[in-house]
Amino acid sequence: MDLSTYTLPELRRLQAKVESEIRRRSDVTRRNLIKRMQKMAADEGLTLDDLLEGSTPASAEATPAAKRGRRPGTKTAKPAKPAPVIKYRNPANPDQGWSGRGRKPQWALDWLAQGKSLDELAV
Repeated sequence: MDLSTYTLPELRRLQAKVESEIRRRSDVTRRNLIKRMQKMAADEGLTLDDLLEGSTPASAEATPAAKRGRRPGTKTAKPAKPAPVIKYRNPANPDQGWSGRGRKPQWALDWLAQGKSLDELAV
């Protein structure tokens, strides 16, 4: 496939299609793997949650750390930070977004320098 014959808008449309197909295939693969793992666990009389939690021996159950729901010597995980909400998208590169907080990205400054409104970039 010779990409040099494509215009920039055509390349962007192609990029969006490729990214969409990659996401779709990843989701399908993930779902299929989860189903297969659930079946394997069920064949052994377990659930997938049983496997992911990990079982502890009965003697470990009596330890204070086990009562708190964690293994001795392990650190507690920090809660995941939520992803920022994207309020504005770069029209030249839809992969770039900005939440509207903090310093404006260069593409937003360039947009404003052209006398255009941020409202036009709103998602």
